Amino acid sequence: MKVIQHSVETLQTSLVSKRQDLVKLYSKYTKEERNLLEEGFQPGQPDSLFQPITVHSDSDWIPAHPEEPQDFESFYRDNFRKTPDASHNTIYIQTIGSFGEVGAQTDQYVEWLREYCQAFFYGLSVKFLPAVTVAETGCSFRVNSNSHNLQILTGMGVFSFARYDDNFYSRNYAGRLKKSLQPKQGDYSVFDGYYTPPITSTLLLRSCKGSNHLEESDRRPLDFCPICLRKLQVAIGFKIAERYKALLHWMEEGQSQTARPEEASACQFTKPTEAFHTSGLWLHRCLNILEGKD
Repeated sequence: MKVIQHSVETLQTSLVSKRQDLVKLYSKYTKEERNLLEEGFQPGQPDSLFQPITVHSDSDWIPAHPEEPQDFESFYRDNFRKTPDASHNTIYIQTIGSFGEVGAQTDQYVEWLREYCQAFFYGLSVKFLPAVTVAETGCSFRVNSNSHNLQILTGMGVFSFARYDDNFYSRNYAGRLKKSLQPKQGDYSVFDGYYTPPITSTLLLRSCKGSNHLEESDRRPLDFCPICLRKLQVAIGFKIAERYKALLHWMEEGQSQTARPEEASACQFTKPTEAFHTSGLWLHRCLNILEGKD
């Protein structure tokens, strides 16, 4: 296990930059917003809002996918950086392949996903595109050399809920491709009987936090570090406090339904927000700083 640590000077430069125009841009944050962002200068300290990344094994994302870290200045000067504008301000989610068991419960969970995504990327609209089959995407695919499962290659962000299957990493997984088969590019019939992910969602914005497996995903906090929060805020232009309130509303709305089920008769299914309890407490602490209460 390895804890990735950086000096205060390195963290400050990564967040603020030494370029005078970016320093001036940073100074436009309120005192309270700067106080929140600069909590990241002391990661790992008692009661710190932000903790350093801990690498638990060689299978974690950072050792498995070595790449140069990106500070705010590198992000800002990237000529290929996409910035939302009045005509490009929508995230589209499109399901590829089977949803597993279809019905009202599946529809409700996907709607919760849309609502959460809209709060996370606060200021942008999130909409669904019609579901498509793997064949309709026209994407190429490959067989994973480790899991022997089929993977589609889209050139954009794809998240597969298939990995949440209890047997996904075992030989008992229903979607595991038989070794006797040699799939050919363009022949999508191989997906019909051997690989049907329960839910696969395409997100057109990519999170900064890579994750290589379920255990690593569960260890990661839900929200950004201060550096990546600044990247997103500059790109979209939201108020940090308003974004945190939107996320908190999504979490606590589900908790209120759980507390008063007689008032939730209009909603057949209760939002499973128990797993967000720690994140909700964290958001309250952030808002206390942003509102000058801490």
